[in-house]
Amino acid sequence: MLTGLPRATDPDLLVGFGTDDDAAAYKVSDTQVLLQTVDFFPPMVDDPYTFGAIAATNALSDIYAMGGTPKLALNLFAFPSDKLPPSAANAILKGGADKVLEAGALLCGGHTIEDKEPKYGLCVTGFVHPDKLLRNDTARPGDVLILTKPLGSGILSTAAKAEMLEKADYDAMVRVMTTLNAAAQQAMLGVTVHACTDITGFALLGHACEMASGSGVTIALHASGVPVMDAALSFADMGLVPGGAYRNRDHFGHSIAVEESVPRALQDVLFDPQTAGGLLISVASEDAKALLAALCQASSWPRIIGQVQPFDGMAVRVYKD
Repeated sequence: MLTGLPRATDPDLLVGFGTDDDAAAYKVSDTQVLLQTVDFFPPMVDDPYTFGAIAATNALSDIYAMGGTPKLALNLFAFPSDKLPPSAANAILKGGADKVLEAGALLCGGHTIEDKEPKYGLCVTGFVHPDKLLRNDTARPGDVLILTKPLGSGILSTAAKAEMLEKADYDAMVRVMTTLNAAAQQAMLGVTVHACTDITGFALLGHACEMASGSGVTIALHASGVPVMDAALSFADMGLVPGGAYRNRDHFGHSIAVEESVPRALQDVLFDPQTAGGLLISVASEDAKALLAALCQASSWPRIIGQVQPFDGMAVRVYKD
């Protein structure tokens, strides 16, 4: 949460920086809420087009996590023109543009600066009906938790940089990171979802911590049920874990109780920072099976991974089974 910044008040500002939510939400009418988000970062893969597609998928995800539909996007682009050819810049922008088009949104320009390292992302505007607006601080005891994508992209991208990742595992990682969360957003429309967030840099456990703390509940996760990308556990067992995983453990660890029987490698995956990860959905228990079935029509990844419980002194508890 940001502190020390001046705060303007407005009764129509439904979500600002007072919470750890995924996007700002502003009510523009009785039937429409405007959502706005921004996200950009340096490359996590070598291929420029793939980098652009992943970065755009990641930025668009914040709108889906709030229950909304992306409508407008603006590029944010930093590029070292003295180090990389114009073709690389074009490929990054093409990768992002193709994902915006796939999302049904409009790419309307943006801003470019010179920098020693390429960085790319989007500012995205979307819309949602007030009754369908989702936040990350409104989970309720009794809810079932569903995760829509497997974990491990941080570990696998670290392995790829070390030239240790097999092509099949690399391709699978890219497929996860370039899959929009649009189908999940659509699936949520027909059921009672109380809270939602997307899994990105703070990892599953960090974002679960934010959801639990904001909602005043305890989240119980069953580690054996969490979907994980092939090879991620093997690399974690080798100690090939990005620094962000250790930072997440240091930052959130005091609010998380992990059962001793949970293997260290699996713990590292749960703390692994994700890029363009899935949605963590807190759904009413009576709608959990229906939502899971709808999600699985789009992919085989979604899993029920836990439940929301009354607060018991810890934000998150991780059990092996």
